[in-house]
Amino acid sequence: MKFGFDIDDTLINLREYAFGLYNKKLQKNIDLEIFKALKTVEIHHPFGLQDVEGKELWNSLREEIYFTDCPPFPMAVETLNELVKSGHDVYYITARNKEFGERTKEWMQRQGFPMQEGHFYCGMEDHEKIHIIKKLELDFYFDDKPQVVETLADTVVQVYVKDHPYNQEVKMNRLKDWSELASILKK
Repeated sequence: MKFGFDIDDTLINLREYAFGLYNKKLQKNIDLEIFKALKTVEIHHPFGLQDVEGKELWNSLREEIYFTDCPPFPMAVETLNELVKSGHDVYYITARNKEFGERTKEWMQRQGFPMQEGHFYCGMEDHEKIHIIKKLELDFYFDDKPQVVETLADTVVQVYVKDHPYNQEVKMNRLKDWSELASILKK
């Protein structure tokens, strides 16, 4: 089978990691529970930042956010390696800027994610992911963003939403923890 995965906030805990960096950079101590209650993808509002300021801060920290110590979600690395070991194809489809493509692949490999030549797609807008997903004829696709998964509602792909507070209104299959994938495949 062919499996497709978004990276940020689907396989790795990017927003929470960035929230910690914001606390450090802005010399704040905003509790993680406030982050966990956010109903938006954007994380800057608890810091009192307007949208433009939030985007500027994200962009100024992007290298550190993307390429340092952001942790994978528990069992994500092991689960994807098990899929490849079992003969499945694993594809990564990320809206990260194309300029970060090679470094993202290298970083993912260093974290232990399986990486095969030609199985990494980078540099498209969220709404453009559907074209790659359809072209690859994926059996399963996992993402966290409502605007991505909603474009796939009428496809044959089995879509799963990586569960977060900001995507609760999406009425699709959910994945809360990567250890759940084995039981999903048994259905």
